[in-house]
Amino acid sequence: MSDHAIRKIVIVGGGTAGWMAAAAFSALLEKVSVEIVLIESDEIGTVGVGEATIPPLIAYNKMVGIAEDEFLAAAQGTFKLGIEFVDWGAKGERYFHPFGPHGQDLRGVHFHQLYLRESKRRSLPDIREWSMSGVAAALGKFARPGPDARLPLSQLAYAFHFDAGLYAKFLRAHAERAGVQRLEGKIVDLTLDGESGHVRSVTLADDRTIEGELFIDCSGFRGLLIEEKLGTGYDDWSHWLPCDRAVAVPSRLAGPADPFTRSTGRESGWQWRIPLQHRMGNGLVYSSAHLERSQAEQLLLANLEAEPLAAPRHLSFTAGRRRLAWNANIVSLGLSSGFVEPLESTSIHLVQSGIAKLLALFPDRRFDPVERDEYNRQMQHVFEDVRDFVILHYKATRRDDSEFWNYCRTMDVPDSLARRLELWRAKGRLFREGCELFGTASWVAVLLGQGIVPEEQEPAARAIAPDVLSDALDKMYLSYRHMAEHMPTHSEFIAKACAAQSSR
Repeated sequence: MSDHAIRKIVIVGGGTAGWMAAAAFSALLEKVSVEIVLIESDEIGTVGVGEATIPPLIAYNKMVGIAEDEFLAAAQGTFKLGIEFVDWGAKGERYFHPFGPHGQDLRGVHFHQLYLRESKRRSLPDIREWSMSGVAAALGKFARPGPDARLPLSQLAYAFHFDAGLYAKFLRAHAERAGVQRLEGKIVDLTLDGESGHVRSVTLADDRTIEGELFIDCSGFRGLLIEEKLGTGYDDWSHWLPCDRAVAVPSRLAGPADPFTRSTGRESGWQWRIPLQHRMGNGLVYSSAHLERSQAEQLLLANLEAEPLAAPRHLSFTAGRRRLAWNANIVSLGLSSGFVEPLESTSIHLVQSGIAKLLALFPDRRFDPVERDEYNRQMQHVFEDVRDFVILHYKATRRDDSEFWNYCRTMDVPDSLARRLELWRAKGRLFREGCELFGTASWVAVLLGQGIVPEEQEPAARAIAPDVLSDALDKMYLSYRHMAEHMPTHSEFIAKACAAQSSR
């Protein structure tokens, strides 16, 4: 062990973010030399957003040694093959954003370029019909591709829906078995080092003092350490993402759980629908400038598929990010580091990304600024890339039926997004190299799904002989359809692999 090595990590706050960090550190740091303490208070509830996820969570589970079926059974989880968007491009329209690629490239040409070219020659089904995850979702089917899976099953990508509270409970047990110490208590004060400005210790309401060398702030929107003590600052993105409120309520399942999330555009925001094994998760994200709290609650309750199982919960937020995710010896994770509304289920991934980057740039007690600066640069890039993708959904609408949608449709967007839209509109070009989230297929799904069709295609796409292209697309289409038809239903797969005890 180095003389400068971190010997004690203090995680402030539990919930999904805190226990994800605890589980990862306990699995990947040297247990003999690093003490990990997590402080949380039962008096302080967690927000509980993030019941839907995206595929990278599979890698996190493997990294920390979590068995997939075990965690799904514990968290009442189901599988997710993508997101269905209803009434986003225009009222009465719907499209699907599937996980995984569309089709297969041909002679180095991206599949969407081939699809766009062929669609000018003849009428084609929606591009989701060339997605393994998209076709399986449409049929209510699911199969887990093994490591030796061949085309087209190998292209099926998936994530999860689960109860965030149960997931945090599962992670807590996993982390505590690995040696993480949980302390019950409410932090009432901090002590800073007068010379370095670093946090030396936190004081609990019962006067206990907990010292540490690296502090992880998972205290939620308030940012107890990173903001309230250090005044790090916050970049407000509400001029691009005007939704600032949400109301959530669980309801009874009205039928078999679908293997996808649904997002439905409403007059002043959108409604989520997340099927779990034991209930349906529902919520309305909306702009308080365009919709009152009581109206939002009534709108959500009026659009449930079955009776609610609890009273609605309200929360408020400001879209944006902490200007520094790592400040002094504090690293913020989860809501304390920023918030982008859960339209594309990125909340938990942003936690995971922060953990992975911290492990790659893990400091010692000297806290080299170059490591901190690189972490902040990388996290800024991830947050802004997610921001641009979510803004795209609002900007690409053709809805003009409310003040809210008129604002979104006509607003100026970040230069980074404006450049992407210009490249797409000209010849359907997308450059996603170096971006860890939402590759070409994701952008294609939203852009085409909301009616933004390029004027032309790349020259390379036009160089392929029409009969060769037509034959290739037809064969791909049939292969996805044939594979999906032979899969078990989503419910059958869950019953066999990962049914929760109460669901059996």
